[in-house]
Amino acid sequence: MNEPVNIGIVGATGYAGGELLRLLSARSDVCVAAITSDRAAGKHVTDFYPALRGWLDLYFDSPSLDSLVECDLVFFATPHGVAMNMAPDLLEAGKRVVDLSADFRLRDADVWASWYGQAHKAPEWLPQAVYGLPELSRSGIDNARLVAAPGCFVTAVVLGLKPLLESGLIEQNGIIADAKTGASGAGRTSNPVFGFAEVAESMRAYGVAGHRHLPEIQQALDSLSASPVDLTFVPHLVPMVRGMQATLYARRIGSGDVRAALEAAYTNEAFIDVLPAGHQPTTAQVRATNNAMLGVSTLESGRVIVTTVIDNLLKGAAGQAVQCFNRMIGVSETTGLEAVASWP
Repeated sequence: MNEPVNIGIVGATGYAGGELLRLLSARSDVCVAAITSDRAAGKHVTDFYPALRGWLDLYFDSPSLDSLVECDLVFFATPHGVAMNMAPDLLEAGKRVVDLSADFRLRDADVWASWYGQAHKAPEWLPQAVYGLPELSRSGIDNARLVAAPGCFVTAVVLGLKPLLESGLIEQNGIIADAKTGASGAGRTSNPVFGFAEVAESMRAYGVAGHRHLPEIQQALDSLSASPVDLTFVPHLVPMVRGMQATLYARRIGSGDVRAALEAAYTNEAFIDVLPAGHQPTTAQVRATNNAMLGVSTLESGRVIVTTVIDNLLKGAAGQAVQCFNRMIGVSETTGLEAVASWP
């Protein structure tokens, strides 16, 4: 048996970092060697995650190169702006990196700066980062030194539209992505906007004039189309903890079978399920799994509607990062990720 892969997690007290710990701590082929957090340095992992009692005996360190030096691969589950400052030193030290933040997703440093309000600190690494949505393109993930894991909204939108753009079954213009997410999508924040009293019994749109995931969605969709895609994207916060639904509207072209195109594209994908005609997915059907479920309808008006549901913390974050990690260490993509959604 090969030696376990030593991994570190920067930002391990957040929701995505906690899910990484849950997914990886029980694996015999992985050793969680370091967990870091500014606010939790010196505290035991079970102070934040009592469910890990008996699974992981580790203390949080302050984020630094010294605390991560024994790791083979480091995950960043941090807000934007952290990985671009720390990852280059780790990469130069021979470590591999999977970044769950937005720091290396966009190829253009100027575009990144315009959306995130600061200059990019490691622009030389942007062209070297491999985009970590396996169903979009697995090319390069296996041997990548730096993987940029996609955002949750991007995953839901791109999975629903990819086969239809590639096969030329929908117009590139006038596509609408109407997305709903649970409050955990904002991370483990003290912002009162995401508190129970604000979220319960209410729903609101946000980022209507331009959400930070928009250029990432645009970049991914444009790579699938012969010409730039015209997209309207509006996210909404809904009163649930986790889960995401993207309802996608596009104009059909020609007489090709839209459902057949989706089924053919994903027939061998372990985590993608295209539902039979007449069925629509719900977020509960993918809760706490790395799965995505798709429903599709073609209206007499010529409009195509695709509904995609994912767990925003799994397929939209930690699960997808582990899916990429599995490829990077040469094991099955599904290792540690096969699960059935809990019910109710």
